[in-house]
Parts: sequence; structure tokens; C-alpha cells
Amino acid sequence: MSDEAFSVRITVRGYETDTQGHLNQAVYLQYAEHARWEHLQAAGIRQADLLSKGVGPVVLETTIKYRRELRAGDEVDVSCAFIWAEGKTFSLEQRITRTDGVLAAEFDVVGGILDLNARRLVADPREPLRALASDPALLGL
Repeated sequence: MSDEAFSVRITVRGYETDTQGHLNQAVYLQYAEHARWEHLQAAGIRQADLLSKGVGPVVLETTIKYRRELRAGDEVDVSCAFIWAEGKTFSLEQRITRTDGVLAAEFDVVGGILDLNARRLVADPREPLRALASDPALLGL
């Protein structure tokens, strides 16, 4: 992942932990999703903008590698980097890293942009994002 990946800081909340005091595995997914939306917003794309254009981002596949436990009160940085290629899909690389530098989780995500009327992926997912973004470079576009 690039050192220039977008990142958002989150503090693990007690109610997000399981009976062993670890961050619940499903919450890792929520943190990754939160970082993706924050990344889009930082580039100037709001959810309402996507809906008005008749498109929306979709996750098609997620692979998570859990590296270290997280506990209530831990502060983490959740990164997000778009990886563009040809075709209807794109990749995202995401990491959850404690502020002491310890890697807690790695995500490899395959996504696309869904045409909400046709219910099909758009041919080039870069086009609607580039058209809506005030800072497309933040998304690697």
C-alpha cells in the first residue's frame, strides 16, 4: 500500500467488543466501510451525489487478515487506497493500524459502481467518481 493512502482515526468503543474484550470481528468491517465513505467524502463525493447520479459503490468481495487484537480505548488509523485497473471492478487496500504502529488487520476488497436503475455494474467505475469528485486525485484518478 502507498504511504499516501487516505486514513481516518477511530477509537475502539467498549460496546464494540466481545465477551473476551476483543473488538468484535464484524466491527472491523464497519471500520473499513467508514474509512471508504470518509475517503469518498474527502474527495468531494457525498452519498447524496452518488444517488442523484443513479449509482452507488458496492463491495463484491472482502478478504480480511486479522493480525492483532484490539481492545476498548485503542486508537487506530484505518487506511484506504483505491487500486484502479481496466474493467468493471477496482480494488481497495485497507489496513487497521494501532497508533503505536502495530498492524491489527489487513483488507483486500473488490468493488464496483452499480447502476441503480439497470442493477448492473457500470462499464468504467472511474467515470462516475471522477465526474463527481472535487479532488479526483485523492482517489487516484
